[in-house]
Amino acid sequence: MSVTLRDVDHVAKLANLSFSDEEKQTLVGELNAILDYMEQLNELDTSNVDPLSHVIELSNVFRDDELKPGLSREEALRNAPQRSEKFFKVPKVLGDR
Repeated sequence: MSVTLRDVDHVAKLANLSFSDEEKQTLVGELNAILDYMEQLNELDTSNVDPLSHVIELSNVFRDDELKPGLSREEALRNAPQRSEKFFKVPKVLGDR
């Protein structure tokens, strides 16, 4: 299978993109090179290779949860542009519709 100018035009239209004629020719060459490489990969014998979800085996890469003290209410409200007693004061975002 090879990519043609017509294919590039079609995909560009679907993606709402515009390319010059020179860019289209470049894209045809680049996309065909990608497909050629995929064909080379298809020739490899992968019958003894287990399917992977990732090329590097990873276990949990997250840090351990540690209980730490949070901000007090006064510390959290200290730099608030507007506050009302013990709450942040924010502009109304819902209309009366």
